[in-house]
Amino acid sequence: MGVAPTSFNGEPGYVMPLFFYHGALMRRLASLAATLLGAAAIAGCAASVEQRGNLPNPDKLAEIHAGTTTKDEVVKVLGTPSSVSVFNNDKSWYYISRRTAQTAFFDPAVLDQQVYIINFDDQGVVKAVDHKVLEDGKEVSPVARATPAPGRELSFLEQLIGNLGKFNGSAAPAGSGGGGGGGAPQGPSPTDKH
Repeated sequence: MGVAPTSFNGEPGYVMPLFFYHGALMRRLASLAATLLGAAAIAGCAASVEQRGNLPNPDKLAEIHAGTTTKDEVVKVLGTPSSVSVFNNDKSWYYISRRTAQTAFFDPAVLDQQVYIINFDDQGVVKAVDHKVLEDGKEVSPVARATPAPGRELSFLEQLIGNLGKFNGSAAPAGSGGGGGGGAPQGPSPTDKH
């Protein structure tokens, strides 16, 4: 008649139901998915460090001498600056470097910030080289004022109700600007008597 079905343990006569294999497979896939999701969540919480700006090499900075180095020579040695002063007629160049770390969706934290300031005289020769670090910075908080506008503030509901009569489905009359003004004429008509 044939051979009796066997199970994994080799005992004849008992066959594991198909749903048992399916359930075990689903549990393994679920645990694998949970493990991968957990690993991704932990990796997403790792801090990412970003470097912005170009910090000049100390050996290159040693080549800049007050009283002898010109602007052209500074560009050849250090490259173009990150920023140039606006208020003192291009007499200060700034080489800015900033390193920040950000974890997930939180605000980035500043790890290090350095600024090299190269000041020039009227002839374009280096007058001084200055170095500032993060601790030298000062917090500046802007003033939260607003310029008042004429009229009064309308609530959302007042704006909604006020706009109900201004729009209709008819086409705008010829010669009007089209701006959704409805069918009522704008301004006085030539036949109006004062």
